[in-house]
Amino acid sequence: MQYDGQVAAKPYVLIARALARNTKVAVAKLAWHGRERLVLLRVRDGALVAHVLKWDDEVRDPSELAPKEVTVTDSEIDEAVLLVDSMTTDDISGYQDEYRKGLEAVLEAKAEGRQPPEPTEEAEEPGGQVVDLMAALQESVRKAQAARGEDGGDAEVHELPTAKKKTAGKTVGKAPAKKTAKKTAAAKKPTRRQRGA
Repeated sequence: MQYDGQVAAKPYVLIARALARNTKVAVAKLAWHGRERLVLLRVRDGALVAHVLKWDDEVRDPSELAPKEVTVTDSEIDEAVLLVDSMTTDDISGYQDEYRKGLEAVLEAKAEGRQPPEPTEEAEEPGGQVVDLMAALQESVRKAQAARGEDGGDAEVHELPTAKKKTAGKTVGKAPAKKTAKKTAAAKKPTRRQRGA
C-alpha cells in the first residue's frame, strides 16, 4: 500500500514500524471495486503489503473440493516426494507474466503503426489417454535428474496394458432409407364437354 502525501507519511511509518517491531500483521477493511474487502496487512522492506482475504461466505467447504477416498501406497508417495525434490529450486526468475509481455508487444506495435504479432498457438496435447501415474512420476524424476546432471539410477518404468474394445456381433449397415410418398398428378377423367358429347 502506498501513502498519499506527506500528511499520511507519519501514520503510515508508525503503523509499519509498530507491526514490524511486534512481528504482527493487521486485518483491515478496504473499499475496492465498489465492494468492501477484508485485507491482511504485513510489513515488507518498510512498506505495508495488503493481501486480499475472502469473506466466510466466499470460502467453499473443503469437503466439496477434496477427491473421494483414494488408496495410495508408501512407494507412490516416496516417488512423488522424489519428484517434488527434483523440481525444487530457489530461482523462480523463469516465471514471467506472458500475458503482460504479449499485451505490451501488441501495444508497442500499434503505437509504431505496425501489425500486431500473431498469437502463438500452443500445440494441444492429445487427450483421452490412460496414464500410468507411477510411470509418469518415474519419467518426470528421470528427466529432472538428467537436466540437473544427476545420476537417476535405474527407475523402473512399466506400461499399462491397453484395453481392446469389443464390438457387438451384428453387422452395422446403412440405415434403411425413408419411404417418401410420391406425389402424382391424378388423372382427370375428361368431362362430357371435352369428349365432344
